[in-house]
Amino acid sequence: MGAFLDKPKTEKHNCCGEGKGLSYGLSSMQGWRVDMEDAHTAVLGLSAPGMSDWSFFAVYDGHAGSRVANYCSKHLLDHIINASFGAGGSQSSHSGPKAPDVEAVKAGIRAGFLRIDEHMRSFSELRNGMDRSGSTAVGVIISPKHFIFFNCGDSRAVLYRNSHVCFSTLDHKPCNPRERERIQNAGGTVMIQRVNGSLAVSRALGDYHYKCVDGKGPTEQLVSPEPAVCEMTRAPEQDQFLILACDGIWDVMSNEELCDFVKSRLEVSDDLERVCNEVVDTLLYKRKLCLPGAPKVSEEAVRKDAELNNYLESRVEEMLCHAEEVGFPDMVTVMRSLSTDSGMPTLPPGGGLASKRSVIEAIYNRLNLYREEDGVSVAVC
Repeated sequence: MGAFLDKPKTEKHNCCGEGKGLSYGLSSMQGWRVDMEDAHTAVLGLSAPGMSDWSFFAVYDGHAGSRVANYCSKHLLDHIINASFGAGGSQSSHSGPKAPDVEAVKAGIRAGFLRIDEHMRSFSELRNGMDRSGSTAVGVIISPKHFIFFNCGDSRAVLYRNSHVCFSTLDHKPCNPRERERIQNAGGTVMIQRVNGSLAVSRALGDYHYKCVDGKGPTEQLVSPEPAVCEMTRAPEQDQFLILACDGIWDVMSNEELCDFVKSRLEVSDDLERVCNEVVDTLLYKRKLCLPGAPKVSEEAVRKDAELNNYLESRVEEMLCHAEEVGFPDMVTVMRSLSTDSGMPTLPPGGGLASKRSVIEAIYNRLNLYREEDGVSVAVC
């Protein structure tokens, strides 16, 4: 949704962290959008009683503004924790206070979403319609023994275990039968796979102009703030990584394709920021969370990746050096030519040639010595 730029903004925001047996990396980029509307939360070790070895990660995909996404990134966790202790309470033992049980946390997630959504409705700019922003939310709470996934909207979480996609959250789209039924019961329609022909998600925080049907509760409106919540037992020897990402990623790659690509990149580098940046460059927001069983850097994979980069450099150099014969190629021509190269070494699975575009562009810009001086173009090879 929203307007687009003539060319993408490719500056990235990165962060990373490590602790509690986990490591994570984040890369977010504005891309083609006019404004950056996404946000995230990453907390290693929660401050609530008995939860110092629990962690929380979430990604928020804002639309029609960033107000809701930014507020949720700062306050959703507090609402969830407060509701979790209210739902099940913590218990004390001789060793100190205990965390809520898993069922209490699951109930707390649902209650926390409804509470923060109702709380934000009181903000003057959201109440009077001056700000019509909303946001999806996807995330995971990790305890020593469990993953507790939650999702509201079409952002997605994927768990990669034992070299397979083990779990994925389900997107909340208006065309899904259960979502369509709720929308129609609230007096709305689903046109061009959107709520009333406009909003592409059927569940979200904010979006209060879709939540004003008289006689309907908060989870019965055209757009519902209720998250789907799922619990999974951890398998430390088999769990490799989690991916939390906005829909822009999943529109381009399947779960399997993205996980294969991330696995191949982890075999080349254990720098999670770099891996995330490669995903963003390939797909033009995603977070990746590594578990103790994540793939380790492989000397063989590093060697093959270096050989691929050297091959790409030689091919680009060859094309630029023959520019006088066939005309100087632009990047589109270079990429098109490489895509039909039958001698190309094996490309990263899932990412293909697109995953190497940033490498190719760097080579192209370094070898391209065309300069316009006083109206004369000069090329040197």
